[in-house]
Amino acid sequence: MSLSANISVEAPIENQIQEIAYDGTEIYQLPPTLSEHLAKCATKIDFSKTSSDIDLLQQSIKKEDEKKEEESKDPKEQFQSSLWPWDSVRNKLKEALTEVCVLSDVLNIAKEKRFMVLDPIPQEPPEVKQMVLVYARKKALASAANILQSGVERLKAAQSDQGVNRSNSTDFHIELLRLRRNWRLKKVSNTIIGDLSYRTAGSKFMHPGMFEVTKAEDEESGSPPASPSGAGAAGTVACPKINSALRVNVPTELQGVAFIKVITQKDQEDLCTAIVNMMGSTQLVPQAGAWQQTLEYAQNVLFCKELFNQLAREAVQLQAPIPHVVVGNQIRATLLPGIQLIISLCHSTSSDSNNSSVPIKDHDHVLEHSLHQLLREFHHKNTHHPFPHPASGPLGPSKKRMLAGPSAFDRHELLEMTKSQTLLEQIIAQAQHFFTRRRTQYVLDTVARDVKDPMITSHWNAMNSPTMSCVKINITSHGYDANLRTSLVIHVKERSLKCICRDGRIMHMSYEPQELRDLILCQISQHQIVCLQNLAKCMAWQILSSSSHLGIGAVEPLGNASSCVLASPNSDRLIAVQVRCDSQIDVKVFIAQSPAKDFFPGSLVQGRHWEHLGGHFKEVRFDKMEGKNFHNKMEFLMASLTSQS
Repeated sequence: MSLSANISVEAPIENQIQEIAYDGTEIYQLPPTLSEHLAKCATKIDFSKTSSDIDLLQQSIKKEDEKKEEESKDPKEQFQSSLWPWDSVRNKLKEALTEVCVLSDVLNIAKEKRFMVLDPIPQEPPEVKQMVLVYARKKALASAANILQSGVERLKAAQSDQGVNRSNSTDFHIELLRLRRNWRLKKVSNTIIGDLSYRTAGSKFMHPGMFEVTKAEDEESGSPPASPSGAGAAGTVACPKINSALRVNVPTELQGVAFIKVITQKDQEDLCTAIVNMMGSTQLVPQAGAWQQTLEYAQNVLFCKELFNQLAREAVQLQAPIPHVVVGNQIRATLLPGIQLIISLCHSTSSDSNNSSVPIKDHDHVLEHSLHQLLREFHHKNTHHPFPHPASGPLGPSKKRMLAGPSAFDRHELLEMTKSQTLLEQIIAQAQHFFTRRRTQYVLDTVARDVKDPMITSHWNAMNSPTMSCVKINITSHGYDANLRTSLVIHVKERSLKCICRDGRIMHMSYEPQELRDLILCQISQHQIVCLQNLAKCMAWQILSSSSHLGIGAVEPLGNASSCVLASPNSDRLIAVQVRCDSQIDVKVFIAQSPAKDFFPGSLVQGRHWEHLGGHFKEVRFDKMEGKNFHNKMEFLMASLTSQS
């Protein structure tokens, strides 16, 4: 038996009466649509029952159906096995196919709207109050009318002002266009904001560097406004002579003029002697009319603050043998023993009128310019990375680092590649080189001034780096340049000197000036002896002995002593020369002749050649001899002692 029953889903023929008018006409309710009918049927479903309850109910119904089928079957058929062994597999596949087909139909219904459309359940419309709508529309129209009326009044005022002062006033939009050519601007709601910072150049300074651009009012163009007194407020000082339609408001911390002051001191005394008189602070502060100058000064203040902040952070982080000191707006670093480098941030505003007459002394403009260059180079490196080779390589590593693999760099080279100097270390190295170069110049100038014979000439290389210079020293004798020219090359570094002598010797010295002076004096004594030997060869005199560092006599505290012994062509005259280079050049010349006056040949000495032995040496009054210099006097002496026979 079948338990199925036919259910009618058709709507009744007669509709329900919704309303009966006063004249007796009946207004029927419209028949529900299929969607409304489906929604009505869905409301009758009890969704509070869980899926487990529904599954249990279905299982119970299925068991009852199975029992009825078993009762209706023949007992013989119950024990009859399936004729096809893959019957169970076929049934499972059929059930799976049925479920897949049902899933496909559900997806088609949900995706394509032609089968069934799910309309939302209609809800009762909210009660609308007509008076509320009227008042809301009236208020919106009033606000819109006020906006239009204010715009009309502003246009009328601008048109009237333009007609009256067309020749004297400057257009606001033209001025704004000129401002946008050099500065970054953006509009935030109803205000125009500009940016003074160096963030686009790679700066990481936290100051925003914002300024505001407004339109100058009529009453403000003729008289200067009062400056704001609140902390953090923005304001400018207007100039009655300059008529501009723009007004630039810069924050108070960026107003005025700022600069970095670099001083080098030795034993609490200034080494620099230059005095630079700056104008008064009232003249240095830009005026509001010149908005370009105002922004340039404000950006310079921001740049100086960023530079000092970077130097102060590095001074605290660096571990120097003598710690750096950061106090307020001043940084102190030790360059050499007894010499300090002081970097200060000077910021003057219009309120600092008392300091306008005080001159600013002891500027080291070279180091200040180097500081600005170092920070700008740092910004340039942050934004200009070297392109990879090949182009598919990573962006960022340098070309030398990319070649580390093919070039088989070792660990030491890789570690050296990662090292980099901070801004403070670079400026300290430049200051140390500056002092070492000045000491070298002082030593060379004093030696050239004190030593008249021979002549000392210094040639400084014009192409130098900030931390290395090169000087070539030539030692010559006047009138005997072709005979000998002693050359000496000195590489001046930060804290050391590298000297390359004429014979190829390389000597490394410290920054102490006494070591360089000792070397120059040694080169002078050797030059005198070597040049004398070359002169003796030209005059046919024989060189019997020569010593660059004489080991007899008193020990020289500075320099050294050189000597040589010369013999005449007939070997009847001997000349012994001794050159000592101490605080001054001391030359001593001794002469001996043969045969000696006290030589008496007798029975003990039979050979006549023994009479050519030189006798006792006698000192010559060298300072009384005629001649321009040492070699000229020695030439005259050798010429007079040469025998005619």
